[in-house]
Amino acid sequence: MRLTADLRDLAAVPAFRTLLGVRLISQTGDGMVQAGLATLFFFRPQNMTDAAGVAAALVVMLLPFCVVGPFAGPFIDRWRRRQILLVGNLVRAGLIAATALHLGAAGIGPLVYVLVLAALGVNRFLLAVLSAGLPQIIGRERLLVANSIVPTLGGAATAAGAVLGLVLRLLLPAGTAQDAGSLVVAVVLYVLAAGAVTRLGRDELGPERIDRRTGVTTALAAAAGDLVAAARYLVRRGTPGLALTAMALHRFVYGMEVITLILMSRNLLAAPGDADAGLEVFGALMGAMVAGHGLAVVLTPLAHERVAPSTWIVVCLVGGTAGQLVLVATHARAAVAAGVLVFGAGVQGAKIAVDTTVQADTADAYRGRAFSIYDVLFNTAECAAAGAAVLVMPAVGWSRGVQAALVVFVWTVALVYRNRVGALGGRPRPVGEHGA
Repeated sequence: MRLTADLRDLAAVPAFRTLLGVRLISQTGDGMVQAGLATLFFFRPQNMTDAAGVAAALVVMLLPFCVVGPFAGPFIDRWRRRQILLVGNLVRAGLIAATALHLGAAGIGPLVYVLVLAALGVNRFLLAVLSAGLPQIIGRERLLVANSIVPTLGGAATAAGAVLGLVLRLLLPAGTAQDAGSLVVAVVLYVLAAGAVTRLGRDELGPERIDRRTGVTTALAAAAGDLVAAARYLVRRGTPGLALTAMALHRFVYGMEVITLILMSRNLLAAPGDADAGLEVFGALMGAMVAGHGLAVVLTPLAHERVAPSTWIVVCLVGGTAGQLVLVATHARAAVAAGVLVFGAGVQGAKIAVDTTVQADTADAYRGRAFSIYDVLFNTAECAAAGAAVLVMPAVGWSRGVQAALVVFVWTVALVYRNRVGALGGRPRPVGEHGA
């Protein structure tokens, strides 16, 4: 089977194993951070009782990345990506260490939020570097398989880190020690991830052209022009621009569904006064979502043997609406869980194919900025979902009319995307390295 052969070939690439190890170690640290900072409001869905509360939490987490994210691309395309991973993990270790020290000295305050948001920003930056560097170490034909397993394993590592962190909280005495313990472990993991990066060659992750003259100030000054050039390139290229647009629009729908699940769990599927019960329901429903992601990891490489990534994007978008139609029909817990599983499979399957399209159809000179734009579109779409939820979402989360409108929206996105890619013959337009 082709899938088995691809997995075997990937495992035989030392740089891929190293890059995967860096991701798993660092994302385990991310989970430990989430466990250690469970007292911060944006890590506590059980305390979100209305759409406005959920929206505020999402905006606090995502909006800074929408502002800072665009400036990451110029660095990713100009500086050695291996060095960015090395320094970025060390910076993240320093930020979390400072957070632990401040918690011990003064408890939760504004500085803690600033430090945590900065650490989360660095994390998003590093994930873009990992995506941009992946095509430099494996062949184009195995990108889809790699994109299937790497983010999934990364998400599993984050979940494992969170579980380990929660266990550690139970073992440590109440108070500062509970929070600081997980954060200290996270610092160690980030340092270990930085150490693993040194096993890669200096230029192994690219970029193909390194601008040794570009300092921080110069790169920042050039960011706006670089992003405009990258956006123009993606649009002219065709397939990556269309894939990014489709995924951003679908991410809006994903954000709306996550807000729906939080509110349903808190106010409809559990007693409104029982926050812990609401959290348990939300955890179960997100578990179904993750199971759907896992299903996509299996199905997407198999589908790749028969259909193009663009076709699979359409199949996943439309197929995922089968799960959303369940939410149109009922709010029964078991049915909702089944619907969320199907929707989750569609979300992840489409994302894997989009990642592959952007990596394969974008020149290396633009790849870092492409993934920076990708990240900004993701975060902006979820912020937009937060704003829309405040306007249309009832306190119980479930609305037959809202769910039906989201289904029609996804069908429209899928139809337009299919037609536009079909007009290109399913292939990117030839565009010069400078977008000409």
